[in-house]
Amino acid sequence: MSSYRIALNFEDGVTRIIDCGAKEKVLDAAFRNRINLPMDCSDGVCGTCKCRAESGLYDLGDDYIDDALSSDEAGAGMVLTCQMVPQSDCVIAVPVASTACKTGTASFTGKVAGLSDLGGAAFELVLEAPANAPAFLPGQYVNIGVPGSGQHRSYSFSSPSGASRMSFLIKNVPGGLMSNWLAGASEGATLELTGPLGSFYLRPVKRPVLMLAGGTGLAPFLSMLEELAQQGLDQPVHLIYGVTRDQDLVLVERLQALADRLPGFSFTTCVADPATTHARQGYVTQHMPAAVLHDGNVDVYLCGPPPMVEAVQKHFQATGMQPASFYYEKFASSQPAVASASAAAAAAAAV
Repeated sequence: MSSYRIALNFEDGVTRIIDCGAKEKVLDAAFRNRINLPMDCSDGVCGTCKCRAESGLYDLGDDYIDDALSSDEAGAGMVLTCQMVPQSDCVIAVPVASTACKTGTASFTGKVAGLSDLGGAAFELVLEAPANAPAFLPGQYVNIGVPGSGQHRSYSFSSPSGASRMSFLIKNVPGGLMSNWLAGASEGATLELTGPLGSFYLRPVKRPVLMLAGGTGLAPFLSMLEELAQQGLDQPVHLIYGVTRDQDLVLVERLQALADRLPGFSFTTCVADPATTHARQGYVTQHMPAAVLHDGNVDVYLCGPPPMVEAVQKHFQATGMQPASFYYEKFASSQPAVASASAAAAAAAAV
């Protein structure tokens, strides 16, 4: 392979994905892309360029000194970008803000190519991906400007990276700024986007995975599952998709199509409304059998509103379940357009 994709995740949530030659050092590739990663000596002596490789294969050579990178640090995934030569696609956590590296979020536009009203509960927005659309990690989000408002809203991609069209699952909020615009939008309308952003993204699948989606928090999992369908899968992945009302349960047919394409993937759905006619009433924590927890040998991904995230955390604490990894993203619906509150807030963390 002549080059590899290197995702640089900065501590302010910005991600830049660059190409790095098969024999090129990551620091050199970053500079070639006008990204000034931290550095001083560039000879493996000072340790200034130290970062953490979160995934991928690479060679560090033997030209650096222990004071710059100890064997314990190297064993824990720390790297010197001035010495690191990739042997596969890699994800690197950079311990500084993107602005300190003279880079930042990419800005681009997308034209509306499709818009579906999903039973009044949500919209599915599809945009044509322009030639300059940046690559992203499955699970990340972008900020989308609401035309004529000077404001933006944050939405996770539901499509895989590199596709000719970008899709988003957007909750229909009565009186919401974006919801109001979408209700009257037409094909060909242009939207301004910035990103990608976020530290909630799919890591290499090395053990069983449990995905927990609340409402339109399903979106990033659709992107992750599409990525897994392209890569192949040798570990079980189970998704529990919980909503408040029957009509909020959308795109279930797409999940079934993914289950048909992806051996090892399964899903269940549940509805919290006591008056539901759905087969499984209750919250995701009530439909989480021991079999999908694998005695803690599981990576858990959770995307939903803050009360759901807190409920799952409390459930794990109460049951003594400690997953191998726990990644989550909270989101809150935006306020009505007449209010002065800001756009939907998104926060991500990993423990």
